[in-house]
Amino acid sequence: MTKKNWYAAGAMFAALVVLGCAEKALDNAAEAQGKQVPMFEVDPFWPKPLPNHWILGSTIGIGVDSRDHIYIIHRRDTFNKYTEVGASTDPVKADCCIPAPNVLEFDPDGNLVNHWGGPGEGYTWPSSNHGITIDHKDNVWIGGNGRGDSHILKFSRSGEFLAEYGTPGSETDSHSRENFGGVAEISFDPEANEAYVADGYRNKRVAVLDADTGELKRYWGAYGNEPDDTNPGPFVPGQEPAQQFRNPVHCAQPSHDGLVYVCDRVNNRLQVFNTDGTFVEEMFVKPNSLGDGSVWDISFSPDPQQTFIYLADGTNRKIFIIERETLKILTNFGDGGRNPGQFFAVHGLVTDSKGNIYTTETYEGKRVQKFAYKGMGPVTVMDQGTPWPADRK
Repeated sequence: MTKKNWYAAGAMFAALVVLGCAEKALDNAAEAQGKQVPMFEVDPFWPKPLPNHWILGSTIGIGVDSRDHIYIIHRRDTFNKYTEVGASTDPVKADCCIPAPNVLEFDPDGNLVNHWGGPGEGYTWPSSNHGITIDHKDNVWIGGNGRGDSHILKFSRSGEFLAEYGTPGSETDSHSRENFGGVAEISFDPEANEAYVADGYRNKRVAVLDADTGELKRYWGAYGNEPDDTNPGPFVPGQEPAQQFRNPVHCAQPSHDGLVYVCDRVNNRLQVFNTDGTFVEEMFVKPNSLGDGSVWDISFSPDPQQTFIYLADGTNRKIFIIERETLKILTNFGDGGRNPGQFFAVHGLVTDSKGNIYTTETYEGKRVQKFAYKGMGPVTVMDQGTPWPADRK
């Protein structure tokens, strides 16, 4: 076959893949019509205003504890010093504003009830903190995706330092048993007392730790393969699915029934494994998305069966509602913008025990939002748009 014919065959294959994805999306949309799904409205008054002229930078992580308190983490070095933080400059330029502490804790009513974080004695704060998760013992775990962030930090929920797993500044790869390579997020299996690490920004693996000691127990790459850190090059729509994760591996979330859902963000896919790393299945979300990809983070509905997956897509600026049993997209809400209920780079999300969803936004988004659970309702459209309160529409 001539080079010209190879190019033609490749283009036809890509076109067929795109067409197949489009047809599948239409089929899913038709099948979803009338199904009952959770319904949400944005709460534009949550949280309450911060004190002390504090403002948020790129809000890079969110977690929820056993009391339904919401914890967020943001980056205090992501402000325009000329326009955003005039009250913290030398000399002071204006009454407002000041970067808030790295970690903020809110009660269910949106009151700020605690704050902490940043460098301290006995540990190394990440150069670029990333993700905050509360484990089944209400301990707080924080990763980092800066070049020297080869470690994980663990605190009590009040901010007392408990442990540092890995050595900051270490050279590492996806086969290291001591260190990490840009941890995006940590999730937990309470029954097994294990932590699942999306490791992540330089490494290309899921790593499973003992949640008490931090000891590495096992790890794997895409499709359950042995991880390979070779750079596969940029994602190209229509190509055969990559046999390794692309950076970043952005979440690794175990379910109650022994499955693990892994966000392969730039490859636009959610891969599902057994807890031993055996590959089960995968789904693709907005498979032609470029740049930062579509699969950023997930959370489950709080019912015992975890019937629904909520998936944050920071590139297309939506939250997808997925039927977990079938991995079919049923509907989505949100849109690009800065008004309540819209998103600019929605980065993380969690669900509390009452079914409410909380989200954070990175880059210039710089905020946290609450989407109040309003019960079940039928799917009427695939793209719901901004879930504005019904009495304000």
